[in-house]
Amino acid sequence: MLYPEIDFLDRFAAAAQDGFKAVEYLFPYAYESREIAARLTAHNLQQVLFNAPPGDWQAGERGLACLPGREAEFQSGIRQALDYAAALHCPRIHVMAGLQPASSQRQTHHITYVEQLRWAALEAAKQGIDVLIEPINTRDIPRFFLNRQDHAHEVVAAVGASNLKVQMDLYHCQIAEGDVAMKLRQYLPTGRVGHIQIAGVPQRHEPDTGELNYPYLFSLLDDLGYAGWVGCEYRPARGMQSGGTSAGLDWRTPYPQGVFSNGS
Repeated sequence: MLYPEIDFLDRFAAAAQDGFKAVEYLFPYAYESREIAARLTAHNLQQVLFNAPPGDWQAGERGLACLPGREAEFQSGIRQALDYAAALHCPRIHVMAGLQPASSQRQTHHITYVEQLRWAALEAAKQGIDVLIEPINTRDIPRFFLNRQDHAHEVVAAVGASNLKVQMDLYHCQIAEGDVAMKLRQYLPTGRVGHIQIAGVPQRHEPDTGELNYPYLFSLLDDLGYAGWVGCEYRPARGMQSGGTSAGLDWRTPYPQGVFSNGS
């Protein structure tokens, strides 16, 4: 999402120049893993997260994990994601749940979701990789199967794999259910939150704008002992303007830059 005016493979240099120590993005599969690995090495960056294949993204699919009848395609995608994770030394992958058709029974999708995540977590554990699931608000993605933090943690408990964790995006959490600080207090101590992402609410711009008090939330993360990465998954307010992402990074000034990953 950051540096949208720059070609994807050139964003690594831009992120490093702006002081980012790590990167994440939606999908690497349009590029050879060796091409991306070379950029990571050249700019001394860590790869901390990317998504498993989501199905036909251009046709509107947003994951396969909860879709009965798509199991073989889902598992093939997980194998591809794990191959990339190994090549990029990435310790975690995000698995999107998918969209629930309006006429279908939710319980059927829940059963498929749990079974597929159990399979994915087992495969990922062989490589020491975590699998993440993310509640996403239905304003951004209508009919997305996983929307709430409590549901995500129920799924994690049902799967019962130590390497299945929740990707807690505070932007989505605020829109879907609010009470963000109390949810951080509730779920971070469980050890089941594997990654945090941020953006301003409601427009998904820089986190120094909108209704969430990020200085307070960052302080709370410190108080709760969160030691993971914070992914900057927002759309720069300056959009495609040249240098717009860099110009909007003043919000980072009070914080150690080494905790943020660039959501390019």
